[in-house]
Amino acid sequence: MSKNTCFHCGLDAASAKITFDDKAFCCNGCQTVYQIFSENDLSCYYDLQDSPGATPKDIEGKYNFLENTKIVEQLLEFNNATTQIVTLYIPHIHCSSCIWILENLNKLHPNISSSIVNFGKKTVRINFNIELLSLKELVILLSSIGYEPFISLDDYSVGKKHINRTLIYKLGVAGFAFGNVMFLSFPEYFQVNEFWLEQFKPLFRWLMFAFSVPVVFYSAQDYFISAYKGLRTNILNIDVPIVIGVTVLFIRSTADIIINAGSGFFDSLTGLIFFLLLGKFFQQKTYSFLSFERDYKSYFPIGITKITNDNEEESIQVYDIKKGDRLLIRNEELIPVDCILIKGSARIDYSFVTGESKTVSKQSGDKLFAGGKQLYGSIEVDVLKSVEQSYLTQLWSNDVFKNDKELSFTNITNKISKRFTIAILSIAFLATSFWLIFDSSKALNVFTSVLIIACPCAIALAAPFTLGNILRILGKKKFYLKNASVIEQLSKINTIIFDKTGTITANKETTINYEGLELSKNEESLLKSTLRGSNHPLSRSLYQLLNQNDIVTLDAYEEHLGKGITASYKNENIKVGSASFIGHSAHTATLNTSVHVSTNNTYKGKFTFYNTYRKGLSQLFNTLKKEFDLVILSGDNSGEKENLTKLLPTKTKLLFDQKPEDKLEYIKHHQSEGANVLMIGDGLNDAGALAQSNVGIAISENVNVFSPACDAILDASKFNQLYHYINISKSAIKIIKWSFLLSFIYNCIGLYFAITGQLAPVVAAILMPLSSISIVAFTTIATNILGRKFE
Repeated sequence: MSKNTCFHCGLDAASAKITFDDKAFCCNGCQTVYQIFSENDLSCYYDLQDSPGATPKDIEGKYNFLENTKIVEQLLEFNNATTQIVTLYIPHIHCSSCIWILENLNKLHPNISSSIVNFGKKTVRINFNIELLSLKELVILLSSIGYEPFISLDDYSVGKKHINRTLIYKLGVAGFAFGNVMFLSFPEYFQVNEFWLEQFKPLFRWLMFAFSVPVVFYSAQDYFISAYKGLRTNILNIDVPIVIGVTVLFIRSTADIIINAGSGFFDSLTGLIFFLLLGKFFQQKTYSFLSFERDYKSYFPIGITKITNDNEEESIQVYDIKKGDRLLIRNEELIPVDCILIKGSARIDYSFVTGESKTVSKQSGDKLFAGGKQLYGSIEVDVLKSVEQSYLTQLWSNDVFKNDKELSFTNITNKISKRFTIAILSIAFLATSFWLIFDSSKALNVFTSVLIIACPCAIALAAPFTLGNILRILGKKKFYLKNASVIEQLSKINTIIFDKTGTITANKETTINYEGLELSKNEESLLKSTLRGSNHPLSRSLYQLLNQNDIVTLDAYEEHLGKGITASYKNENIKVGSASFIGHSAHTATLNTSVHVSTNNTYKGKFTFYNTYRKGLSQLFNTLKKEFDLVILSGDNSGEKENLTKLLPTKTKLLFDQKPEDKLEYIKHHQSEGANVLMIGDGLNDAGALAQSNVGIAISENVNVFSPACDAILDASKFNQLYHYINISKSAIKIIKWSFLLSFIYNCIGLYFAITGQLAPVVAAILMPLSSISIVAFTTIATNILGRKFE
């Protein structure tokens, strides 16, 4: 990429570049002005007035570089025929109102499917339709509502963000003006009657006015811009009452000095803006320091199989993947990185990314995007770039997969953001009207104090910060939740349903015996190759047991969930699964869990599994039984019923021979009777049940169970800690309720003093950010104490 070429029209340096300095140039062909940040980074020049001779056709020229295909491809996370996904850095995100606006972009434009805000990182991830809305149009839309993204291709590629010092500059101007206005106001405060002070009083007042002008029109401009753009798009954000208060103060104070009625309220005005900006600055620092979301993702345990140079299979975690690695992707497994298909037939489901269930067939040499799920046997791929854990978690948290489990806390926050401003404006006008009648000297202070003191940020931040820290704490304890909203659902659970195989049994300690005809070398190779493509716990255990055989690329592969697998290679066919699935007579079946094998329609034999149950199972069930209804739903036969009856507490329901659809219907039936169901399974056969349940937990034992069907992943080694995890969730909700109560008390006290005229606007501006920070501190300390309690 050359800095001497215009992105918009493609003219080279000789005909396109007019140099202003080393930092900017204007294209002589299309009149687009650019700022140069580095050799590999061109972002449009924001302050066009600083560039003499620049005559852009209109504001859209700022984003003409987004019409360049190569630039757009670098910015997009996902790109297919109808859907694009992009994550944009938005420096102006600062409160819950911003979050609500950005997460409701689909209401502003019908071709935006969804948008998710990461408050700590100040980013928004947007899913939109490229055929009807280009990336350039999307960026212009964001800019028009006051959330202009910062786009830097160089920073984007290395994961760094632009350091925006604008807030610091505005804070400096406001602080300088506030200090000087305070000094100039001292004679007014103390009513000094010295001759020279009286003589120069008009000069002092006009100096206060002069200091206030840059504060209002520069330091406070973000509030005005945000309020204006919000109103223009019919959105009443929290900056509207602040702007009204600042405007009233400035106009009233200016009128006072013009008609010589007093010195006005310039001290309160400049102090108000200074403390608002100071509060915003400290809030940003606090939120950055306490960015829980990015912390817990680093513990996320998604495994993948890497094929070494010696053609050995090695299980690694996804963040250990490097460019050039060769990976094995099994049936129903997620593709964690952008890669090239090098072996096998791929049928990819990108619903994980786009929300659309349409599958795409790929051939050797085709590029595969991260987030797709392989649906046709196993494939081998060559890695193009390493994975980011945050990207996988964003996919897992996609709105597409949580519509049926939407939580009330999110709704409460939205209601606060949308309705709080109307309520506060009503209180402010009513209180002001009252004081205009009884004591007009207090009316202005009451109006501005009410608008400033009653900020919804403290209430709105209680839930996300509490739940965010709990996510981090649970992540460290190897319990990984899809998103914060799962915590509330987990706290409401009254019924717990367990799968058996791979859930309450330990696959690593399972003993396997074979009975039947000896398999030929070709049959063993075909069996090994067939099992290689499956993620079922029994398939993985049996795959590890079989001797090393030549792996072949199957001609056909089909997995029937809860039944078995069919596959073929050249003229040989194989069936692996239950006795009924392969067509074997039922009288040979035993009461133990077995996997039967037939080749070319000839029954060969069976592998019998002797289960070993997880450590602490009996104690866990006895503890859970005191508060929850317990059920075991198993697809296996009842051979283990006697052992489970002895191991588990009485009245535990045991149901065997359950097909995947039977489990789903069982959960649906109990939910219709008012049960809040927690389902714990292996993530594959139990996908329907996990999705139907209020909370679905997949057990992870070095297996890639990353699935949109589950709401949480529990490390198998922490299975016996399930009761403690549920208790932590219940305690987290109590902390949120206490935070709400504290915020409510604070706002009531503040409003009382503001309405009664006992609270100056400058004091209100100090207390407003302190309330938000105090709530963050309370939730952080409380959740950390909670985490240590359950060590």
